[in-house]
Amino acid sequence: MRQAGRYLAEYRKLREKYSLLDMFHSPELAAKVTLQPVTAFELDAAIIFADILLPLEGMGIKLEFVEKEGPRIGNPVRAAAAVAALKVRPPSETLAYVLEALRAVRSEIDGKIPLIGFAGAPFTLASYAIEGGSSRSFLRTKGMMYESPELFDQLMKKLTDTISSFLLAQAAAGAQVVQLFDSWVGCLGPADYRDYVQPYMRAIFQTLKHAGVPSIHFGTGTADLLPLMRQAGGDVIGVDWRTPLDTAWERIGPGTGIQGNLDPAVLIAPQKVLAQRTGEILGKIQGRPGHIFNLGHGILPSTPVDSVRSLVDIVHNYQAN
Repeated sequence: MRQAGRYLAEYRKLREKYSLLDMFHSPELAAKVTLQPVTAFELDAAIIFADILLPLEGMGIKLEFVEKEGPRIGNPVRAAAAVAALKVRPPSETLAYVLEALRAVRSEIDGKIPLIGFAGAPFTLASYAIEGGSSRSFLRTKGMMYESPELFDQLMKKLTDTISSFLLAQAAAGAQVVQLFDSWVGCLGPADYRDYVQPYMRAIFQTLKHAGVPSIHFGTGTADLLPLMRQAGGDVIGVDWRTPLDTAWERIGPGTGIQGNLDPAVLIAPQKVLAQRTGEILGKIQGRPGHIFNLGHGILPSTPVDSVRSLVDIVHNYQAN
């Protein structure tokens, strides 16, 4: 989960020179950052350095990343005119820099480890666009859902079309699997998820399936949504750290892989605790196929590099026994 980041000294050196958007928009820099953790650790895959919000720019939404605050939307989408103004354009026009970075990384690591592409899910992108940035209550987003369901549907359809095209383009550019991040969907209950999210997620995953693109479906705070997420689609369901992996797998059911789910905070714990918690997760697998070991959310900036290296070794050695 978010392999590149402020925990790597070589990444911090680049951030002293470039803004986040500059790094995202530069295929050369994005490829370089993608390869930094691959060079530093014996990882089993690489994930492209990008951000889930980048597709919003091509739709006409003003995006900036504010230090110590996070993403900020300059023109929030809260009215019918704003939704109507959003454009659905080919990713070759609006996100060519991501596709170029994917091609560069794939050329570098081809035959060694696979490359993962990703995008943000419609609900999460809609939440950012409506709220104007991060939110705890998502009142504006839910207000549009409940008060103007037809308008919300128009917004979600445009996002679904944009994201589907972007993921297919990433696969064509070299990504061997794509992951859909629904970071904020945990703010919804099962009924709202079924009515306002699942149809759009199903449309994306059906598109990927028909194209033969393997996919991972991830959300946070989704313990009660896992059966519905499985119905929506995805070859693998990602699980955050709040739900025990065996419990999550029972809720997901047979025939679907699972990804997760170490608490990122455990990486700052003593080595003994790190080994114990990692072993507990791997022990819950009980030899069942279809598990991808991963953190339950993004790696924290204060994470010691040696802890990441230890975690990789613990997982690899456990699997070898």
